[in-house]
Amino acid sequence: MKKINFKRFRIRKIDPSELDDRLLLINLYMTQAITFIIGIIIVLFQSQSLIDLLRLPDRLSAWGWALLFTAAVLLLDFLIARWVPEEVTDDGGINKKLFRLRPLWHIAVLSFVVAVCEELLFRGAIQHALGPYWTSILFAAIHVRYLRHWLMTGMVFAISYGLGKMYLLTGSLWTPIAAHFAIDFVMGCLIRYGKDEQDGEG
Repeated sequence: MKKINFKRFRIRKIDPSELDDRLLLINLYMTQAITFIIGIIIVLFQSQSLIDLLRLPDRLSAWGWALLFTAAVLLLDFLIARWVPEEVTDDGGINKKLFRLRPLWHIAVLSFVVAVCEELLFRGAIQHALGPYWTSILFAAIHVRYLRHWLMTGMVFAISYGLGKMYLLTGSLWTPIAAHFAIDFVMGCLIRYGKDEQDGEG
């Protein structure tokens, strides 16, 4: 039997410019599919009802909380973008590469897929076992591209913690899903249709 030479496999940092659009999308969708499957497995092992977990909220206030939280996050992001140097919020160019030439419908699809998959795993499954604080530490840790900057890591943690608290408050997973979707969608649209990108393309 032929032996596998594990020394040939090396982990190295990838420059975003090395990723073409197809590879970036394949990586994103595969990562989210794995996230979704792990989330379902954990939920089932916890003896939670997946149907109950994904039931739409019966109160309009659940959507109201999502809207309010989205507005607060976008306002905070606006203030950070205005007063903090750009290098502090740099994610290595991944978000720009992902959204800058994406059609609107695809920004919506990407935002929805990420919101559903990540919230099912983190709020629906992991938070059920660890609570919002430790879940948010884990959530911030997986967003590796922000770990170089304490401000962005802190913001990701705060957003995650807020999503977790909203889930506890409303009892509906769709509240953090809706907020997560709206935040990602608006951010994606700002990258796609923002003045800086338009100036750069002209």
